[in-house]
Amino acid sequence: MRRWPALGAVFLVLFLGLGVAVAGPPTAVDLTVAGWVQGWWRGTPGRIAQVVSDVFGPVVPAVFAVALALGIVLCWWRGLRRAAGVGLRVLGVLALTRLVSVVSKPLFVRARPRAYPEFSYPSGHVVSICGTGLAAVLLCVWLAPRLTRWVAAFFAVATVLCAASRVVLGVHWLSDTVGAVLGVLGVGLLTAWAVRLLPPQPVPAAAPSA
Repeated sequence: MRRWPALGAVFLVLFLGLGVAVAGPPTAVDLTVAGWVQGWWRGTPGRIAQVVSDVFGPVVPAVFAVALALGIVLCWWRGLRRAAGVGLRVLGVLALTRLVSVVSKPLFVRARPRAYPEFSYPSGHVVSICGTGLAAVLLCVWLAPRLTRWVAAFFAVATVLCAASRVVLGVHWLSDTVGAVLGVLGVGLLTAWAVRLLPPQPVPAAAPSA
């Protein structure tokens, strides 16, 4: 269906447009939000935010990717080739969404709110957890439809918490986190459509091959 690539293209254009808009001096909204949480990273809120950032940044995506890769191998070994194919395509979507941060940071060259390594736009942590969420939802839509809403809700909350933690830590502007979500949805939906994960078609149960 054409709505999926069209929707992905809209998100991608919004991501690029926002990146161009914030490549210069910080916007009023970014400065206002940064002012609200200024210095929080030095105290208890910063310590809590660091834990949230560490968990929902690298840990969940890494565990998900490893589990998905193992699931693909297991499905293939048991003869569930179609399910393994779905998992492999979802893994591809996850990998390409991760590149949103890697490719874009040196493209927009945006400074952080405070001294910190690398550039600011978009937030790599938010890209990571949001991309994992999109991949998990796609996997559920195909293989476990009843879990889709719960998984979507979990990762939506996780993405918001991760974004808030990065802002509280003073290492990202609010627009960095918004851009991360836009970029993931743009690249993710276009990739999912290209590899025929959209529109979804649940995989029927299949007996292992002899």
